[in-house]
Formats: sequence, structure tokens, C-alpha cells
Amino acid sequence: MTGNNDRTTLRIAVAQLNPTVGDVAGNLAKAREARADAARQGADLLLLTELFISGYPPEDLVLKPAFLKACRAAVEALAVDTADGGPGVIVGFPRQGETGRHNSVAVLDGGKVIATRDKVDLPNYGEFDEKRVFEPGAMPGPVNFRGVRIGIPICEDIWGDLGVCETLAESGAELLLSPNGSPYYRTKMDIRHQVAIRQVIETGLPLVYANQLGGQDELVFDGASFGLNADNSLAFQMSQFEEAMAIVTWKKQNGSWRCDGGPLSKLPEPEEADYRACVLGFRDYVNKNGFKSVVLGLSGGIDSAICAAIAVDALGEERVRCVMLPYRYTSEESLADAAACARALGCRYDIVPIEAPVTGFIEALSDLFEGTESGITEENLQSRARGTILMAISNKFGSMVVTTGNKSEMSVGYATLYGDMNGGFNPIKDLYKMQVYALSRWRNAHVPPGALGPSGEVIPKNIIDKAPSAELRPNQTDQDSLPPYPVLDDILECLVENEMSTEEIVARGHDEATVHRVEHLLYIAEYKRRQSAPGVKITKKNFGRDRRYPITNRFRDR
Repeated sequence: MTGNNDRTTLRIAVAQLNPTVGDVAGNLAKAREARADAARQGADLLLLTELFISGYPPEDLVLKPAFLKACRAAVEALAVDTADGGPGVIVGFPRQGETGRHNSVAVLDGGKVIATRDKVDLPNYGEFDEKRVFEPGAMPGPVNFRGVRIGIPICEDIWGDLGVCETLAESGAELLLSPNGSPYYRTKMDIRHQVAIRQVIETGLPLVYANQLGGQDELVFDGASFGLNADNSLAFQMSQFEEAMAIVTWKKQNGSWRCDGGPLSKLPEPEEADYRACVLGFRDYVNKNGFKSVVLGLSGGIDSAICAAIAVDALGEERVRCVMLPYRYTSEESLADAAACARALGCRYDIVPIEAPVTGFIEALSDLFEGTESGITEENLQSRARGTILMAISNKFGSMVVTTGNKSEMSVGYATLYGDMNGGFNPIKDLYKMQVYALSRWRNAHVPPGALGPSGEVIPKNIIDKAPSAELRPNQTDQDSLPPYPVLDDILECLVENEMSTEEIVARGHDEATVHRVEHLLYIAEYKRRQSAPGVKITKKNFGRDRRYPITNRFRDR
């Protein structure tokens, strides 16, 4: 073995694993399993991700002293394991310090905790709310691990502008190892690489970026850990959306460290990445919350069809039940399309007509509604009857209801509370309608890695080609009530993702009255969105964590 003062090789096991928030014992077991694997492969050091022991983000769990105590005990137990002379470990955990709670890492070696470091830059934007529960740490210095001075900036410490990495470089760090909990959104990988390159340029040090994997409520952590050499060249790239551990060998040459072996995985294109994020987020939500199966209404439309495909890809056909709930306005075309979709996916398919319950509701209300015209109220009774039946199936058989509204509909309130909005989780909640179409076409042409569903056309072409309709009245189409989806989606992206003014949106070529109408619908539907099921975050600004608008809101941009 190379001595402490002249070490020229360091083998690091970079682990992008899937912890579960609150499962301290389970996460410790994962860490131990990863360390044993790293030892078999001759690693010197195992690098785990941000707050791995608690799972990330733990949110207000860290306000519970018992939880912090359990996390600390797990770290100390893992430290004892390192007395065997095998790999050391860098592991994230929430730490109760003398001045408050910290988002921390522990460095374990020789049977003990040889150092702790606290996160300095606490993010407090978008999906992050760390200033609520943590105190910022002091500027860190490097940790001497077996003769190598390692800087450990934690996630936001490399993203922000507080100079954490520069401080580490100035105080003698030779190599930066950054544990991250960086959630996925479209184009996020490019941004991560840019962030890392900036730090390498400013410090002159190589950097290893280890990122968490897995779904946690609405967030999806996509892994895709990577490293950069000091000259900004890509040292290694791990896979995206897959649990993995990679052994990367670093060698010291002419006084600096350079990677001498590691994977160079090809990252998926944007449509594949979005689809796989939906599958991973859905799978982990269902499995981590203990649901054995799911049920969804399969209408013959595009939204429920892609949700069924995601569910089968995530869970397997035997855990997915699709139910067609026809009424007098349901077309024969929709009945045929729904049946064809379920048949292509191989999942269970039931038909439960809703004529009797809807008629019952209308008769029960007939005296109360006497003298009024039939309209949206009666249409919504259809949706609410369907929602009630799906919830009854859920209660009877323990299956989680999958709700299937897309972001375009949720933006403008084109959904029925306590009807089609019923459900425990929505895999396409953050996909606009045109993105739903694009991913449906992509899935028909590809089977993503790890998917449990079949190959081939799983979403019948007719579902993709026909005009979308809620089928709540004769000859209805979505475009009766909404602008064409390409127009609507562009206006919504301008309003939601980019916070553009209505004047700027009109300047893009949109009709002024349409823009103001969409803005109005967006604001008045906030109360519905507050009551909607959680769903996978795909865009930079999803409803919920990222966009927190008041329900009571009279502002209009005129």
C-alpha cells in the first residue's frame, strides 16, 4: 500500500443509490451493502450522496430529535464497520450540532468518524426549503483521507456563489468530492455540467459529482453522476435513472489528480429522459408507500393511455387494473381504443357502465334543479360518478387510484374536483398536452431500459391521431372550450415556466384576448391545483413546490 505522504492512486466507489426518506435502518443497510461491494472491487473510499442516511429531502423530519438521534446512531454504526481496513466512507446525514441542525457529511475510516463537514450554502428556492430546517455551516477545510486532502462541498456549495470550492482549494484541497441531491427536470444535465465546469475552472481542481437516484414524492433524482478532470475533460459519466456504483481510479501525476478509468455512459435524449423520469417517479411512489397495485380509468383518450403505459412499465402488467366507465356519450371508437390499449399492455381491463349512478344522481337532484337548464353541473356528475367508482375499487382491493390529468388541463382548470382529479398520484401532472403526445409516440417506438411493459405499439395510433375529447356531451372536443393545444401550451409555458408578461406573449404572435383569457383561467384554477394529487416533476417549474401562487388573487396583467 502506498504510504500516507506519497499516495499516488485513489480508487473511489461512486454510489448513486435509491434511499427512502425516513428509512434509516434500510438506508444504513444499503450503505453497508455498497461498502461491501466497493471492498470486493478494491476501492479505497465509498462516496454516498447528500443526506443519504435520512433520505433526501427529509423536510420537517429533521425537527424531530428522535430522528436526528437515529441518523447519528446509523452513521456511528457504519463508522465501526470501517475498522476492518476496507474502504472509508463519505456519507450524508442530518446532524445536531452545538449551534443548530446541519446538512452534513461524515468521513468514516479506521472504525471511527474522522471528520464532519456541514453544508454552507442552503438553497431556499424552487423545490428547496433548507433554511427552514438547517443552519448554514462554517466555511470548510479539506479532510485528510489516507494522505489525500479531499474537499467535500455539499450540493449547493458548488451551485452557489459563496466561494466554498475556492476556500477549499486555497486551504489545500487536492480533489473535490461533491455529494448531491439534485432533482431532475428537462435540460438539468447540461446545467449540472456547466456548474461543475465553472468550479473546476475557478479552483483548478478535479471534481466528482455524486447524485442521488430515485423518486421522492414529486421529485425524481436521476443519478447521472460524473467527474471532471482539472482540464475540464469528462473523467467519467454514470448512467441516468438507474441505481449504480462505479469504481473510478484517480492517479496523481505531476502534483495533480487525474481519472484513469471509469464508465462513459451515454445519456438519454430528452423525450426518453422525460418518460423514464415519469416511470421512476411513479414506481417509487407506489412501492415506497406500500401499494400492491394500481387502478385507473381508461377512457380511450391519450392521457389515460400514456398513464397506463407508464404504470405497466413501472410495475408490470399484473399490478395494473384499467377500468372503462362508459356513459351514453362514450363513443364506440373510445370503447374500441381503450380495449385495444389494455390488450396491448396486457393488463386487466374491466367495463363498469355509469348510466345507472348518473341517472340516480340526476333523479335525486331533480326537485332541487327544477327549472334550470342542463349543463356543466350534469357533465361533472359523470366525472364524479367515475371518480367514486374508482375510489370504491381502491377501497375494496387496496389499489391506488392513478389520476391522469396533464399540465395543460390542470393549468386552466379543465378538470373536475372529486371526479377525474381523484387519485393518489399523477405520473403526467407536469407534462403539457403536446408533450404527452410526443412521449406517447416515443414509447410506441422504444422500450426504455428497465421497463416491465411490452415492446411495440402500446398506445393505439388512433388514440394519438383523433381529436381529444372529455366526451361529456354529444360531439364534444377539448377545442370547444380551449384554444388549440399548441397555442395553449406555448402561452402556458410563457406564463408558468418563464413568468412572461402578457404583452411579451402577445408579441410572440398570440391573440391578445386569448392570452388574457388563459391567464385568467390559470389564476382562478389555483384552488383546484391545491387539491390535486402529487405528480412527477418534469419541467423547471411544476405546480406545488416550485410555483406557490395565492388562491385568493385579483392580479391580472393588463
